[in-house]
Amino acid sequence: MDKPVVAVLFGGRSSEHSISSATAGGVLRAINRDRYRVIPVGITRDGVFVLEDDEPDKFALDAERLPEVVDNGTRVLWPEVGDRCLRVRRADGTVVALGELDVVLPILHGVHGEDGTIQGYFDTLEIPYAGGGVLDSALCMDKHFMKIVLQAAGVAVAPWITVTRARWAADPEGVRRDAAALGEPMFVKPARAGSSVGVSKVHDASELDAAVDLAFAEDDKVLIESAIVGREVEVAVLEGRCGGATRASLPGEIVLTTREFYDFEGKYLGGDGAEVVCPADLTDAEIASIQQLGVQAFDAVGGRGLARVDFFLTADGLYVNELNTMPGFTPISMFPKCWLASGMTYPELISELIDTALERAA
Repeated sequence: MDKPVVAVLFGGRSSEHSISSATAGGVLRAINRDRYRVIPVGITRDGVFVLEDDEPDKFALDAERLPEVVDNGTRVLWPEVGDRCLRVRRADGTVVALGELDVVLPILHGVHGEDGTIQGYFDTLEIPYAGGGVLDSALCMDKHFMKIVLQAAGVAVAPWITVTRARWAADPEGVRRDAAALGEPMFVKPARAGSSVGVSKVHDASELDAAVDLAFAEDDKVLIESAIVGREVEVAVLEGRCGGATRASLPGEIVLTTREFYDFEGKYLGGDGAEVVCPADLTDAEIASIQQLGVQAFDAVGGRGLARVDFFLTADGLYVNELNTMPGFTPISMFPKCWLASGMTYPELISELIDTALERAA
């Protein structure tokens, strides 16, 4: 039997382009080539779909060089409805068939990829894809609406206010008063960005304005949240297979020593002061509570495929910080580490995502 053809899609137009490209390096290195035929498709920062090199090392992430997709002159031509043949127009103008496409693995982060837009595009083309769908992707990309949905499901979240660019311009004093009611310290973050891009920890009122301006550089809607004091724990979640129940991994923990919070450098560049520990040192009761709440949060947003659920474990209980519907797969990322600690290999995890999508499409 022919191997399923998988288009690994990465890059994109968001500020998380390089993280997506680095994730692609990990996936291309680990995907089971005995089971799948792989077609790497990159999206440039300008939104052009190109046929990329199947070279994992090309997309390695380090502090000296952030990987990216560049325009190599090719153009990937997605199939029309009723046709599954993926084609590429090469730089010389010739069009070549790449094969009958079975599924897309869209490892895109941020806007135009993790927010439901690419998912809607593939739904329109009737092309199966792994991971979240339109609704859960859009909900979890927008932290304001994600919090509203989680609250309605009885899931505790950090107190917050949402500020639009228009309100900040018209009523900055009102925003400052509302923010002061949240207490100090607080976090300021873009409503629709990830990888800790544009996030600041505000220790007192003198730092608020600069933090809000930094967040508005990423989005026109900003959240200001109370800082929850507690352990930062995360759990990896997978959709149930063949109608089965949602599954949660063993939890991991972000242990901060000298770093203020788990920022971009700590997450992706191996910066000092932040350590990823998996499995976390927790009691059996704490593990069960985290897993149960991770599943509850995933189901509340209509989760599909996968998610990483981030918590604060406090003396008062668990608070969900956010759900990430396409977590990173870099070598130091929490999502694969949690499943590795739970007994699943990296190639098996990627196969799990692809096979779940293929089952859904059958």
